[in-house]
Amino acid sequence: MARSNAYSLVLLLLYCYVSSGAAEAAAYNVAGFGAKPGGRTDSSGAFASAWSAACRSQEPATVYVPNGHFLLSRAAFTGPCSSSRVTLQVDGTLVAPSGYTSRGGSSGGDDDGWIVFDHVDGLTVSGGTVDGRGEALWACKAAGHSGCPSGATSLKVLNSRDVVISGLTSVDSELYHVVINGCEGVTVQDVQIVAPGSSPNTDGIHVQGSSQVTVTRTGIQTGDDCVSVGPGTSNLRVEHVSCGPGHGISIGSLGKESEESGVENVTVTGAAFVGTENGLRIKTWARAKVEGAYVRGVAFEHALMHDVRNPIIIDQSYCPNHGRGAGCPHQSSAVKISDVRYTDIQGTSASKVAVKFDCSASNPCSGIGLKDIKLTLDGGKPAEATCQHADGRASGEVEPPSCL
Repeated sequence: MARSNAYSLVLLLLYCYVSSGAAEAAAYNVAGFGAKPGGRTDSSGAFASAWSAACRSQEPATVYVPNGHFLLSRAAFTGPCSSSRVTLQVDGTLVAPSGYTSRGGSSGGDDDGWIVFDHVDGLTVSGGTVDGRGEALWACKAAGHSGCPSGATSLKVLNSRDVVISGLTSVDSELYHVVINGCEGVTVQDVQIVAPGSSPNTDGIHVQGSSQVTVTRTGIQTGDDCVSVGPGTSNLRVEHVSCGPGHGISIGSLGKESEESGVENVTVTGAAFVGTENGLRIKTWARAKVEGAYVRGVAFEHALMHDVRNPIIIDQSYCPNHGRGAGCPHQSSAVKISDVRYTDIQGTSASKVAVKFDCSASNPCSGIGLKDIKLTLDGGKPAEATCQHADGRASGEVEPPSCL
Protein backbone atom coordinates (compact mmCIF):
# COMPACT_ATOMS: atom_id res chain seq x y z
CA MET A 1 0.00 0.00 0.00
CA ALA A 2 2.82 2.41 0.89
CA ARG A 3 4.57 1.67 -2.42
CA SER A 4 1.30 2.27 -4.28
CA ASN A 5 0.78 5.62 -2.54
CA ALA A 6 4.36 6.63 -3.25
CA TYR A 7 3.94 5.69 -6.92
CA SER A 8 0.74 7.76 -7.12
CA LEU A 9 2.52 10.72 -5.56
CA VAL A 10 5.34 10.48 -8.10
CA LEU A 11 2.83 10.44 -10.95
CA LEU A 12 1.04 13.48 -9.49
CA LEU A 13 4.30 15.42 -9.13
CA LEU A 14 5.31 14.49 -12.66
CA TYR A 15 1.93 15.64 -13.98
CA CYS A 16 2.22 18.97 -12.15
CA TYR A 17 5.75 19.46 -13.48
CA VAL A 18 4.72 18.76 -17.07
CA SER A 19 1.61 20.93 -16.76
CA SER A 20 3.63 23.77 -15.25
CA GLY A 21 6.21 23.52 -17.99
CA ALA A 22 3.53 23.55 -20.67
CA ALA A 23 1.85 26.60 -19.13
CA GLU A 24 5.20 28.37 -18.92
CA ALA A 25 6.04 27.45 -22.51
CA ALA A 26 2.77 29.02 -23.64
CA ALA A 27 3.43 32.35 -21.90
CA TYR A 28 5.36 34.95 -23.89
CA ASN A 29 6.66 37.93 -21.91
CA VAL A 30 7.23 40.91 -24.21
CA ALA A 31 10.27 41.88 -22.12
CA GLY A 32 11.91 38.65 -23.23
CA PHE A 33 11.50 39.80 -26.84
CA GLY A 34 13.19 43.15 -26.19
CA ALA A 35 10.34 45.42 -25.04
CA LYS A 36 11.58 48.30 -22.86
CA PRO A 37 9.35 49.52 -19.98
CA GLY A 38 10.59 53.11 -19.80
CA GLY A 39 8.05 54.52 -22.27
CA ARG A 40 10.72 56.00 -24.58
CA THR A 41 11.77 53.11 -26.82
CA ASP A 42 9.32 51.86 -29.41
CA SER A 43 8.46 48.28 -28.44
CA SER A 44 6.22 47.53 -31.42
CA GLY A 45 8.68 45.02 -32.87
CA ALA A 46 8.98 43.13 -29.59
CA PHE A 47 5.20 42.97 -29.20
CA ALA A 48 4.87 41.69 -32.78
CA SER A 49 7.43 38.95 -32.15
CA ALA A 50 5.75 37.86 -28.91
CA TRP A 51 2.38 37.81 -30.65
CA SER A 52 3.72 35.77 -33.55
CA ALA A 53 5.09 33.15 -31.16
CA ALA A 54 1.84 32.96 -29.19
CA CYS A 55 -0.28 32.82 -32.33
CA ARG A 56 1.75 29.86 -33.65
CA SER A 57 1.32 27.92 -30.40
CA GLN A 58 -0.66 24.70 -30.60
CA GLU A 59 -2.15 25.32 -27.14
CA PRO A 60 -3.74 28.30 -25.34
CA ALA A 61 -1.11 31.03 -25.18
CA THR A 62 -0.60 34.34 -23.37
CA VAL A 63 1.31 37.43 -24.40
CA TYR A 64 2.26 39.01 -21.09
CA VAL A 65 2.99 42.72 -20.58
CA PRO A 66 4.59 43.39 -17.17
CA ASN A 67 4.40 46.59 -15.15
CA GLY A 68 5.87 49.67 -16.78
CA HIS A 69 5.11 52.02 -19.67
CA PHE A 70 5.61 50.52 -23.13
CA LEU A 71 5.72 52.85 -26.12
CA LEU A 72 4.00 51.47 -29.22
CA SER A 73 4.01 53.33 -32.52
CA ARG A 74 1.41 50.83 -33.72
CA ALA A 75 0.49 47.25 -32.92
CA ALA A 76 -1.27 45.02 -35.44
CA PHE A 77 -2.09 41.57 -34.03
CA THR A 78 -3.38 39.40 -36.85
CA GLY A 79 -4.67 35.87 -37.18
CA PRO A 80 -5.92 33.28 -37.75
CA CYS A 81 -3.91 31.69 -34.96
CA SER A 82 -3.07 28.03 -34.43
CA SER A 83 -3.96 28.44 -30.75
CA SER A 84 -7.63 28.13 -29.89
CA ARG A 85 -7.30 30.99 -27.36
CA VAL A 86 -4.75 33.78 -27.26
CA THR A 87 -4.67 36.22 -24.35
CA LEU A 88 -3.02 39.63 -24.14
CA GLN A 89 -2.52 40.04 -20.39
CA VAL A 90 -1.46 43.59 -19.54
CA ASP A 91 -0.23 44.62 -16.10
CA GLY A 92 1.43 47.80 -17.37
CA THR A 93 0.50 50.72 -19.65
CA LEU A 94 0.63 50.87 -23.43
CA VAL A 95 1.52 54.39 -24.54
CA ALA A 96 0.95 56.00 -27.94
CA PRO A 97 3.57 58.29 -29.48
CA SER A 98 3.38 61.99 -28.72
CA GLY A 99 1.94 64.10 -31.52
CA TYR A 100 -0.40 62.54 -34.04
CA THR A 101 1.46 61.74 -37.26
CA SER A 102 3.08 58.39 -36.47
CA ARG A 103 0.24 56.04 -35.62
CA GLY A 104 -2.77 54.53 -37.36
CA GLY A 105 -0.83 52.67 -40.04
CA SER A 106 0.50 54.06 -43.28
CA SER A 107 -2.13 56.77 -43.65
CA GLY A 108 -0.36 59.23 -41.40
CA GLY A 109 -2.79 59.15 -38.52
CA ASP A 110 -6.08 58.30 -40.27
CA ASP A 111 -8.16 55.67 -38.57
CA ASP A 112 -6.54 52.36 -39.36
CA GLY A 113 -6.35 52.00 -35.59
CA TRP A 114 -3.48 52.16 -33.14
CA ILE A 115 -3.84 48.72 -31.50
CA VAL A 116 -5.65 46.33 -33.83
CA PHE A 117 -6.70 42.68 -33.59
CA ASP A 118 -7.89 41.18 -36.87
CA HIS A 119 -9.21 37.66 -37.52
CA VAL A 120 -8.33 36.42 -34.03
CA ASP A 121 -10.90 33.91 -32.77
CA GLY A 122 -10.76 33.06 -29.07
CA LEU A 123 -9.16 36.38 -28.12
CA THR A 124 -8.94 37.75 -24.56
CA VAL A 125 -7.60 41.22 -23.75
CA SER A 126 -7.22 41.48 -19.98
CA GLY A 127 -6.26 44.31 -17.65
CA GLY A 128 -3.86 47.17 -18.14
CA THR A 129 -4.14 50.70 -19.49
CA VAL A 130 -3.94 52.06 -23.02
CA ASP A 131 -3.03 55.75 -23.20
CA GLY A 132 -3.89 57.24 -26.59
CA ARG A 133 -2.31 60.64 -25.82
CA GLY A 134 -4.89 62.41 -27.95
CA GLU A 135 -4.34 65.93 -26.61
CA ALA A 136 -2.20 67.13 -29.54
CA LEU A 137 -4.80 66.12 -32.13
CA TRP A 138 -7.66 67.59 -30.11
CA ALA A 139 -5.77 70.90 -29.97
CA CYS A 140 -5.22 70.79 -33.73
CA LYS A 141 -8.92 70.27 -34.35
CA ALA A 142 -9.91 72.94 -31.82
CA ALA A 143 -7.67 75.44 -33.61
CA GLY A 144 -9.46 74.71 -36.89
CA HIS A 145 -6.37 73.66 -38.82
CA SER A 146 -7.23 72.10 -42.17
CA GLY A 147 -4.39 69.60 -42.04
CA CYS A 148 -5.53 67.71 -38.93
CA PRO A 149 -5.93 63.96 -39.55
CA SER A 150 -9.09 62.24 -38.38
CA GLY A 151 -7.15 60.38 -35.67
CA ALA A 152 -6.66 56.77 -34.65
CA THR A 153 -8.96 54.51 -32.64
CA SER A 154 -7.07 53.18 -29.61
CA LEU A 155 -8.27 49.56 -29.75
CA LYS A 156 -9.95 47.82 -32.68
CA VAL A 157 -11.19 44.24 -32.84
CA LEU A 158 -12.10 43.19 -36.37
CA ASN A 159 -13.51 40.05 -37.99
CA SER A 160 -13.17 37.92 -34.86
CA ARG A 161 -15.29 35.48 -32.86
CA ASP A 162 -15.43 34.53 -29.16
CA VAL A 163 -13.74 37.68 -27.81
CA VAL A 164 -13.46 38.97 -24.22
CA ILE A 165 -12.17 42.44 -23.27
CA SER A 166 -11.99 42.63 -19.49
CA GLY A 167 -10.57 45.01 -16.89
CA LEU A 168 -9.10 47.39 -19.46
CA THR A 169 -8.69 51.14 -18.89
CA SER A 170 -8.55 53.41 -21.95
CA VAL A 171 -7.58 57.07 -21.53
CA ASP A 172 -7.35 60.02 -23.92
CA SER A 173 -7.88 58.26 -27.24
CA GLU A 174 -7.39 60.39 -30.34
CA LEU A 175 -10.63 59.07 -31.79
CA TYR A 176 -12.87 56.19 -30.66
CA HIS A 177 -11.59 54.26 -27.65
CA VAL A 178 -12.84 50.75 -28.53
CA VAL A 179 -14.31 49.59 -31.86
CA ILE A 180 -15.92 46.19 -32.45
CA ASN A 181 -16.49 45.62 -36.17
CA GLY A 182 -17.35 42.47 -38.10
CA CYS A 183 -17.34 40.29 -34.98
CA GLU A 184 -19.55 37.65 -33.38
CA GLY A 185 -19.70 36.76 -29.70
CA VAL A 186 -17.94 39.62 -27.90
CA THR A 187 -18.05 40.51 -24.18
CA VAL A 188 -16.73 43.86 -22.95
CA GLN A 189 -16.76 43.93 -19.15
CA ASP A 190 -15.36 45.93 -16.24
CA VAL A 191 -13.83 48.49 -18.61
CA GLN A 192 -13.12 52.13 -17.75
CA ILE A 193 -12.93 54.82 -20.44
CA VAL A 194 -11.79 58.34 -19.62
CA ALA A 195 -11.37 61.45 -21.78
CA PRO A 196 -12.39 65.10 -21.29
CA GLY A 197 -15.89 66.14 -22.24
CA SER A 198 -14.35 68.56 -24.75
CA SER A 199 -12.43 65.87 -26.66
CA PRO A 200 -13.95 65.52 -30.17
CA ASN A 201 -15.14 62.21 -31.65
CA THR A 202 -13.86 60.13 -28.74
CA ASP A 203 -16.73 57.63 -28.64
CA GLY A 204 -16.27 55.16 -25.80
CA ILE A 205 -17.36 51.86 -27.39
CA HIS A 206 -18.54 51.60 -30.99
CA VAL A 207 -20.20 48.42 -32.26
CA GLN A 208 -20.80 47.91 -35.97
CA GLY A 209 -21.46 44.98 -38.29
CA SER A 210 -21.42 42.63 -35.31
CA SER A 211 -23.75 40.26 -33.46
CA GLN A 212 -24.03 38.74 -29.99
CA VAL A 213 -22.14 41.57 -28.28
CA THR A 214 -22.49 42.36 -24.56
CA VAL A 215 -21.14 45.50 -22.86
CA THR A 216 -21.46 45.32 -19.08
CA ARG A 217 -20.24 46.97 -15.86
CA THR A 218 -18.47 49.77 -17.68
CA GLY A 219 -17.85 53.42 -16.80
CA ILE A 220 -17.43 55.89 -19.65
CA GLN A 221 -16.43 59.56 -19.48
CA THR A 222 -15.77 61.03 -22.90
CA GLY A 223 -16.42 63.78 -25.45
CA ASP A 224 -18.83 61.92 -27.72
CA ASP A 225 -21.19 58.95 -27.48
CA CYS A 226 -20.49 56.67 -24.54
CA VAL A 227 -21.74 53.74 -26.61
CA SER A 228 -22.52 54.10 -30.31
CA VAL A 229 -24.22 51.51 -32.48
CA GLY A 230 -23.50 51.42 -36.20
CA PRO A 231 -25.09 49.68 -39.19
CA GLY A 232 -25.30 45.89 -39.27
CA THR A 233 -25.51 45.41 -35.50
CA SER A 234 -27.82 42.76 -34.05
CA ASN A 235 -28.37 41.10 -30.68
CA LEU A 236 -26.51 43.74 -28.69
CA ARG A 237 -26.92 44.03 -24.91
CA VAL A 238 -25.64 47.05 -22.96
CA GLU A 239 -26.10 46.75 -19.20
CA HIS A 240 -24.96 48.62 -16.10
CA VAL A 241 -23.07 51.34 -17.96
CA SER A 242 -22.46 54.75 -16.40
CA CYS A 243 -22.12 57.63 -18.84
CA GLY A 244 -20.98 61.20 -18.25
CA PRO A 245 -19.66 63.43 -19.55
CA GLY A 246 -20.58 62.36 -23.05
CA HIS A 247 -23.33 62.34 -25.66
CA GLY A 248 -25.23 59.36 -24.27
CA ILE A 249 -25.94 55.92 -25.71
CA SER A 250 -26.78 56.26 -29.40
CA ILE A 251 -28.07 54.01 -32.12
CA GLY A 252 -26.66 55.70 -35.19
CA SER A 253 -26.04 57.79 -36.91
CA LEU A 254 -27.60 55.70 -39.67
CA GLY A 255 -28.43 56.55 -43.27
CA LYS A 256 -25.30 58.49 -44.14
CA GLU A 257 -24.45 56.10 -46.98
CA SER A 258 -26.70 55.15 -49.88
CA GLU A 259 -26.63 51.48 -48.79
CA GLU A 260 -26.50 50.35 -45.16
CA SER A 261 -27.48 47.34 -43.08
CA GLY A 262 -30.08 47.65 -40.35
CA VAL A 263 -29.88 47.51 -36.56
CA GLU A 264 -32.09 45.11 -34.59
CA ASN A 265 -32.54 43.41 -31.24
CA VAL A 266 -30.76 45.92 -29.01
CA THR A 267 -31.30 46.06 -25.24
CA VAL A 268 -29.97 48.85 -23.03
CA THR A 269 -30.69 48.22 -19.36
CA GLY A 270 -29.54 49.66 -16.05
CA ALA A 271 -27.69 52.65 -17.51
CA ALA A 272 -26.99 55.85 -15.57
CA PHE A 273 -26.43 59.24 -17.22
CA VAL A 274 -25.00 62.28 -15.43
CA GLY A 275 -24.74 65.67 -17.14
CA THR A 276 -24.73 64.20 -20.64
CA GLU A 277 -25.89 65.83 -23.87
CA ASN A 278 -28.28 62.94 -24.54
CA GLY A 279 -29.54 59.90 -22.71
CA LEU A 280 -31.13 57.25 -24.94
CA ARG A 281 -30.86 58.36 -28.56
CA ILE A 282 -31.61 57.07 -32.05
CA LYS A 283 -30.29 59.27 -34.83
CA THR A 284 -30.55 59.02 -38.63
CA TRP A 285 -29.48 61.31 -41.43
CA ALA A 286 -32.23 63.16 -43.28
CA ARG A 287 -31.50 61.34 -46.53
CA ALA A 288 -34.32 60.07 -48.76
CA LYS A 289 -32.44 57.36 -50.67
CA VAL A 290 -30.94 54.73 -48.40
CA GLU A 291 -31.12 51.03 -49.18
CA GLY A 292 -31.44 48.50 -46.36
CA ALA A 293 -31.22 50.70 -43.26
CA TYR A 294 -33.69 50.30 -40.39
CA VAL A 295 -33.94 50.18 -36.59
CA ARG A 296 -36.27 47.67 -34.93
CA GLY A 297 -36.64 45.61 -31.80
CA VAL A 298 -35.05 48.03 -29.29
CA ALA A 299 -35.62 47.98 -25.51
CA PHE A 300 -34.44 50.88 -23.34
CA GLU A 301 -35.17 50.02 -19.70
CA HIS A 302 -34.37 50.88 -16.08
CA ALA A 303 -32.34 54.03 -16.80
CA LEU A 304 -31.50 56.89 -14.44
CA MET A 305 -30.99 60.45 -15.72
CA HIS A 306 -29.48 63.37 -13.84
CA ASP A 307 -29.35 66.77 -15.55
CA VAL A 308 -29.45 65.28 -19.08
CA ARG A 309 -30.25 67.67 -21.92
CA ASN A 310 -32.19 65.17 -24.05
CA PRO A 311 -33.10 62.16 -21.89
CA ILE A 312 -35.18 60.40 -24.59
CA ILE A 313 -34.71 61.40 -28.22
CA ILE A 314 -35.28 60.09 -31.72
CA ASP A 315 -33.70 62.47 -34.23
CA GLN A 316 -34.34 61.66 -37.88
CA SER A 317 -33.15 65.08 -39.00
CA TYR A 318 -29.59 64.49 -37.84
CA CYS A 319 -27.30 66.99 -39.50
CA PRO A 320 -23.95 67.48 -37.71
CA ASN A 321 -22.77 70.03 -40.30
CA HIS A 322 -25.84 72.21 -39.90
CA GLY A 323 -25.00 75.72 -40.95
CA ARG A 324 -21.83 74.66 -42.77
CA GLY A 325 -23.43 73.52 -46.00
CA ALA A 326 -21.88 70.18 -46.93
CA GLY A 327 -23.27 66.87 -45.79
CA CYS A 328 -26.79 67.95 -44.84
CA PRO A 329 -29.38 66.82 -47.38
CA HIS A 330 -32.43 68.14 -45.44
CA GLN A 331 -34.68 65.41 -46.81
CA SER A 332 -37.12 62.99 -45.21
CA SER A 333 -35.17 60.08 -43.74
CA ALA A 334 -35.53 56.72 -45.46
CA VAL A 335 -34.54 54.82 -42.30
CA LYS A 336 -37.58 53.06 -40.81
CA ILE A 337 -37.73 52.98 -36.98
CA SER A 338 -40.14 50.53 -35.36
CA ASP A 339 -40.77 48.56 -32.16
CA VAL A 340 -38.83 50.73 -29.71
CA ARG A 341 -39.83 50.41 -26.05
CA TYR A 342 -38.92 52.71 -23.16
CA THR A 343 -39.61 51.25 -19.70
CA ASP A 344 -38.81 52.68 -16.25
CA ILE A 345 -36.85 55.77 -17.29
CA GLN A 346 -36.46 58.13 -14.32
CA GLY A 347 -34.66 61.35 -13.45
CA THR A 348 -34.14 64.99 -14.41
CA SER A 349 -33.89 66.81 -17.71
CA ALA A 350 -31.67 69.85 -18.29
CA SER A 351 -34.05 71.15 -20.96
CA LYS A 352 -37.79 71.77 -21.11
CA VAL A 353 -38.32 68.97 -23.65
CA ALA A 354 -37.42 65.70 -21.94
CA VAL A 355 -38.95 63.40 -24.58
CA LYS A 356 -38.53 64.22 -28.26
CA PHE A 357 -39.63 62.02 -31.14
CA ASP A 358 -38.66 63.78 -34.38
CA CYS A 359 -39.43 61.04 -36.88
CA SER A 360 -39.44 60.85 -40.67
CA ALA A 361 -42.42 62.24 -42.57
CA SER A 362 -42.07 59.60 -45.28
CA ASN A 363 -41.27 56.72 -42.86
CA PRO A 364 -42.99 57.53 -39.55
CA CYS A 365 -41.85 55.79 -36.38
CA SER A 366 -44.22 52.98 -35.42
CA GLY A 367 -44.64 50.74 -32.39
CA ILE A 368 -43.12 53.22 -29.93
CA GLY A 369 -43.90 52.25 -26.34
CA LEU A 370 -43.64 54.31 -23.15
CA LYS A 371 -44.17 52.71 -19.75
CA ASP A 372 -43.43 54.04 -16.26
CA ILE A 373 -41.60 57.19 -17.33
CA LYS A 374 -40.89 59.99 -14.86
CA LEU A 375 -38.73 62.80 -16.17
CA THR A 376 -38.91 66.28 -14.67
CA LEU A 377 -36.86 69.43 -14.63
CA ASP A 378 -34.51 69.96 -11.72
CA GLY A 379 -36.57 70.73 -8.64
CA GLY A 380 -39.47 68.60 -9.82
CA LYS A 381 -40.92 71.13 -12.27
CA PRO A 382 -42.81 69.56 -15.18
CA ALA A 383 -41.06 68.87 -18.47
CA GLU A 384 -42.59 68.42 -21.92
CA ALA A 385 -42.78 65.83 -24.69
CA THR A 386 -42.92 66.56 -28.43
CA CYS A 387 -43.79 64.23 -31.30
CA GLN A 388 -43.57 64.44 -35.07
CA HIS A 389 -44.65 61.50 -37.22
CA ALA A 390 -44.51 59.06 -34.30
CA ASP A 391 -47.08 56.37 -33.53
CA GLY A 392 -47.31 54.22 -30.41
CA ARG A 393 -48.86 53.93 -26.98
CA ALA A 394 -48.15 54.78 -23.37
CA SER A 395 -49.02 52.79 -20.24
CA GLY A 396 -48.51 53.14 -16.53
CA GLU A 397 -47.41 56.50 -15.14
CA VAL A 398 -45.85 58.61 -17.90
CA GLU A 399 -44.43 62.04 -17.10
CA PRO A 400 -44.22 64.23 -19.10
CA PRO A 401 -47.57 63.21 -20.59
CA SER A 402 -47.22 61.20 -23.79
CA CYS A 403 -47.56 62.97 -27.12
CA LEU A 404 -47.85 59.73 -29.11
